Amino acid sequence: MAVKRLDPEVPLPRYAHDGDAGLDLFASEDVRLGPGQRAMVSTGIAVAIPAGHAGYVQPRSGLAAKHGIGLLNSPGLIDSGYRGEIKVILINLDSDSPVEIRKGDRIAQLVVLAVPQVMVIEASELPDSDRGEGGFGSTGS
Repeated sequence: MAVKRLDPEVPLPRYAHDGDAGLDLFASEDVRLGPGQRAMVSTGIAVAIPAGHAGYVQPRSGLAAKHGIGLLNSPGLIDSGYRGEIKVILINLDSDSPVEIRKGDRIAQLVVLAVPQVMVIEASELPDSDRGEGGFGSTGS
């Protein structure tokens, strides 16, 4: 995957461990998030997701567990044709404590997956399935 560095001081996306699914994304700016506040944080990179694939920006579990930081619009979808900067919408879900994000901090993960194109066909009826129309807790939880 081609990556264009827009900020020369920010690391390129990378896997923290062999076998990881997500590439770490880093903040390219300092941000202070007060309780309940959100901000769109720059990563300092643009990517060329391969054709037939999509990038999904996911939260980091460590930020959620330690600081109550989540991602709005999660997962964020990056289409293969997009060439602009990746930005991550962070939110501080802690009700009491502000959080400081520093340039170079890991703020999210990028998972790249194959995505098949489907043909849309209008139908008057849909084929039966085991689940049927059940949704929103219909499986018991």
